[in-house]
Amino acid sequence: MKKLLLSLVLIGGLLALAYQIRPVRQTVVAIVNTPNYINEAGKTIANRVSMPDGFEHIKVDSNSFQFYIRHQNLKPFGSKVINYDGEPYFYQLGHVGVLDVDVPSNGLQQCADALIRLRSEYLWNTNQKDKIGFEFTSGDYCSWKTYAEGYRPKINGNDVRFLKTAQANHSKANFYNYLNLIYTYSGTMSLNNELETVSSIEDLQIGDMLIVGGFPGHVVMIADIAESDENDRLFLLIQGNTPAQSIHLLKNLENPSISPWYKLAINSEIYVPGFTFANSKFVRFK
Repeated sequence: MKKLLLSLVLIGGLLALAYQIRPVRQTVVAIVNTPNYINEAGKTIANRVSMPDGFEHIKVDSNSFQFYIRHQNLKPFGSKVINYDGEPYFYQLGHVGVLDVDVPSNGLQQCADALIRLRSEYLWNTNQKDKIGFEFTSGDYCSWKTYAEGYRPKINGNDVRFLKTAQANHSKANFYNYLNLIYTYSGTMSLNNELETVSSIEDLQIGDMLIVGGFPGHVVMIADIAESDENDRLFLLIQGNTPAQSIHLLKNLENPSISPWYKLAINSEIYVPGFTFANSKFVRFK
């Protein structure tokens, strides 16, 4: 009888073990079969992430802001997101690439500011300097042209006046002084209020931004768009963050099967690493 009981116990144990191994094996198979869209040797956003089957890059002009963003240089695969003080950000599991853009040590270049910088440097590099300008949270417009001529804001509460208090200086070094001013007095709220709203997924372009204005708010930028023959669209996203840190190309933690691509929708909840957009709104730089 004891031998019979022992045999039954052993058989039961083996069956239980087999039952436990089964889901583990299924999980391993699922992980192995998940598509991998990452090219670790890729040195730009366009080269780092491959196309899902049936999708192609949307076409963009080689002189456009869209092309400029798509072809941003990336640091070597595995590079860490670094804070403005030179220390690694505490969370390193939410990105697949780090843009080769420095982070000023003053701590000002936070989420909205990082994207303002990309837009401003594009306009600078393409000799469109007269188009560089942004509103303060107060609603007052501050252009690079005015700043370069020596005008500085005198701020008293919500009252802002621009007075000529410095010599004209159109240098690149002074351009970055101007950006520090913009970082100080602009942000997600001013961008949310200032910029044109994009109201349909079909109209979204590379360089458009998913935004919630506030204190704090957050904003991320569309870095690439893939489209299928059936007009389905997938998106890559980049972000800066608070504290000021490296601009990075985001994973899709909610849908690993297409990561780092995202499916986006208007007026919906969209999760990105570190933030949830409860009711999505998209805006576009002028």
